[in-house]
Amino acid sequence: MTSPVEISVVIPVLNEVENIPPLAQRLTTVLENYGHPFEIIFIDDGSRDGSYEFLKSIHQVDPRTKAIRLSRHYGQTTALVAGFDLAQGQTIVAMDGDLQFHPEDLPSLVDKLAEGYDLVNGWRDRSHDPTIRSLPSRIAGLMIASVSGLKLRDFGTTFKAYRRSLIQEMKLYGEQHRFIPVLASYYGARMCEVQVQWSPRIHGKSHYGLDRTWRVLLDMITVKFLLSYSSRPMRLFGALGVICVGLGILSGLLAIFLGTTLLILSALLILMGVQFVSNGLLAEMLMRNYHEGGAVKPIYTIREIVQ
Repeated sequence: MTSPVEISVVIPVLNEVENIPPLAQRLTTVLENYGHPFEIIFIDDGSRDGSYEFLKSIHQVDPRTKAIRLSRHYGQTTALVAGFDLAQGQTIVAMDGDLQFHPEDLPSLVDKLAEGYDLVNGWRDRSHDPTIRSLPSRIAGLMIASVSGLKLRDFGTTFKAYRRSLIQEMKLYGEQHRFIPVLASYYGARMCEVQVQWSPRIHGKSHYGLDRTWRVLLDMITVKFLLSYSSRPMRLFGALGVICVGLGILSGLLAIFLGTTLLILSALLILMGVQFVSNGLLAEMLMRNYHEGGAVKPIYTIREIVQ
């Protein structure tokens, strides 16, 4: 009889065919030595370099390694959600597939989780990393910390250990994997950090860049709204409405006395900005209602599963 899975390792991959073999080998060795029943779940997020075919060959040799092939490229957050949905272990560990994190650090995260925490965040010391490479992550981390008030050394790391009960509570969309600690704090999760090793990428091309900073900013606005105003949106929109009406009246009075249309244009621009933000937040709420209300609708489609 097969022992029940205790640890599930979830790894999204996108064109990582050169990194998958050493990662799978090192991770399997670490988990076998650790002595707990495990499974390794790779999620192929639309790779075009033969990554999925290689994952299938690994599964034929070791059935504990499983693979999910998404129908297209969805992004890291969605790939993680697909892996979390398939995971069977009571402890779930997520990590990247680029071999920059060291599988040998996994036991230290799981051991810390056993001390009573719900989430253990692996933080990287990137003080020696070239500024241009670490700058996007640092900017995103500063923005998230300033808005959430949560003091963590590393918001950008994927290397985390979770209790299954916490993962089942959270709903993730967009690029919100960076906000998992923030969302977890909303549910009262106990969390801590453990320093992990980190190495520069050797094979393949990095999927991170400055272009992700603005996406993090937009998701940060969404998360802040959902955590602070999802149950009382009128407090936010009502306040914005009062401010906008006040600005409109003031601009109208100034235009009458000064005979200029510049202030009217300014008021219109402000109103347009507020409308755009409001519409974006309302659309986010409607999207969550679509996915979470009534029948559960997944945010991804699977082409094939090897397990």
